[in-house]
Amino acid sequence: IYPMYDFAHPLEDALEGITHSLCSLEFEDHRPLYDWVIANCPVSARPRQIEFARLGINYTVMSKRKLRQLVEEGRVSGWDDPRMPTLCGLRRRGYTPRAIRNFSERNGVSKAASTVEYAFLEHCLREDLNETAQRRMAVLRPVRLIITNYPEGQSETFSVENNPNRPEDGAREVAFSRELYIEAEDFLPAPVPKYKRLYPDGPECRLKGAYVIKCTGYETDAAGNITAILAEYDPDSRGGDPADGRKVKGATIHWVDAATAVDAEVRLYDNLFTDAEPDAGDKNFLDCLNPSSLEVLPHAKVEAGLAGAEAPASFQFLRQGYFCVDNKDSAPGHLVFNRSVSLKDSFKF
Repeated sequence: IYPMYDFAHPLEDALEGITHSLCSLEFEDHRPLYDWVIANCPVSARPRQIEFARLGINYTVMSKRKLRQLVEEGRVSGWDDPRMPTLCGLRRRGYTPRAIRNFSERNGVSKAASTVEYAFLEHCLREDLNETAQRRMAVLRPVRLIITNYPEGQSETFSVENNPNRPEDGAREVAFSRELYIEAEDFLPAPVPKYKRLYPDGPECRLKGAYVIKCTGYETDAAGNITAILAEYDPDSRGGDPADGRKVKGATIHWVDAATAVDAEVRLYDNLFTDAEPDAGDKNFLDCLNPSSLEVLPHAKVEAGLAGAEAPASFQFLRQGYFCVDNKDSAPGHLVFNRSVSLKDSFKF
């Protein structure tokens, strides 16, 4: 006994002028009936059914029924949740049409069921954004940096390239003053082996595009939390190169000017599932949900030039990854950035 769908499918295709009806492999056994209906009904079009294997991607599920369950049970924020493998979800996460097309073309179409690494999808996005995304500085977990020997009330600007891969994109001016924000992870009260960033009496470090600094101490609150890092700068190192030619042994650190920084909310997304094959065998895919698939950082600081950024703009935040303006929750006065993909590429050909 055939369900009504088996009769409706070929007739709808014919009435709509479909030439090729593309189906997944489970419809292969239904093709004889499809062809029989087309041959024995008075329709002008003669569509042809072709079957192919579904595109499987690890660490996610592709079943519409299971995706719908995630939405209806509130386990994701909706069909456009950036962790969902839907086009609207990928778009909200910052995936570009070019990256998706490259991913699809390189995978091709097959009759054999297979699973593609999610890391390859990320690799295709990095390839695209590395060439096209403009660079910006953003501090996701900010701590104040005070340059004690920089004149109070003074400020200056530095020219920083927008994209080293595209000289035609030019440069932008960023403000610099006595107080800045840097990443909390760029400072330790006591060093650990091979740590090349800031700590008291540690190595000199470069502030990206600005000066060479050396940490001299830090301040804490009553609970012992670090509230400010103290450092001195070399006035003769503008642009990051000391005038005497000495070697700077520490890392290059990104920063934003405290006086002009813009507040932003940053959302860090990871795989929706902890298991590479969450719906394989007898597994309950809901048991494989990743509780750490979303981390919200509500107090990030970004360059002043990002104040007017709108979706679908994407940027590389230096040393952090590629981020896009959220196309749903971001609004004037409330910037929201979604991490599209990290800088590190784990995919190997």
